Amino acid sequence: MKFDHPAFAPYRALIDALELARGLPSLDALNAQAARLGTCNANGLPLRFFAPDGRLSARDYETHILQTGQVPTRADTWHDALNALVWLRFPRFKSALNAAHGIAIAGETGSTRGRRRDALTVLDESGVWVLSRDPALPALLAERAWQSLFWEHRHAVETAMRFVVVGHALLEKVLAPYPAMTGKCLLLGSDSLDPDAAEALAVTALGTIDTPRQLAPLPIQGIPGWDAVNANAAYYANRDIFRPAR
Repeated sequence: MKFDHPAFAPYRALIDALELARGLPSLDALNAQAARLGTCNANGLPLRFFAPDGRLSARDYETHILQTGQVPTRADTWHDALNALVWLRFPRFKSALNAAHGIAIAGETGSTRGRRRDALTVLDESGVWVLSRDPALPALLAERAWQSLFWEHRHAVETAMRFVVVGHALLEKVLAPYPAMTGKCLLLGSDSLDPDAAEALAVTALGTIDTPRQLAPLPIQGIPGWDAVNANAAYYANRDIFRPAR
């Protein structure tokens, strides 16, 4: 398995430690890393990964993690292995997502998932932190001004922005990348482009998200350097991928 895509850069040390290039990690390997790192859930319980007996509902899945610190993890799927990878790399963000799910679930009276939980789920599956020193650049992203952002302001994007994929379903897609892969953005103004420093900002920003509509779409292959063929203006003219704002 190849992990050379730039989206995996923040996870490099863990990818090497878990030897993911050789194949799926064992639950024992994941749990050894969790113990080494002292990874906990929002309630301070040690995080552990276990093989579930069956498929849990979204409610039961989130509630189980919050109450026990145990993350249901199927040993035969990259989807779950990459979820574990994000837990190990950004535990404060993942635990905050889980806790927010728990609060939202407690406030729901029926079985229908509310817009807040929809947004949390979108971030969990397809989230991208967009760090920027220049507030004008995220504004272009939110406006879907792709040509302006990624071509006309290309140098500024390369020097004043950083993109951190935290959605495990999106990371799974990156294992076999294609041009239309799209993340949903948590926009974070920050003087630092260090993902570790940004994690606290991302946790705080979660409190402001009430609906998926607040999460701007981002075709991640358009990020400079994320696709070998995006170094020309024509790349961003494909409106099936780089769709303008409605």
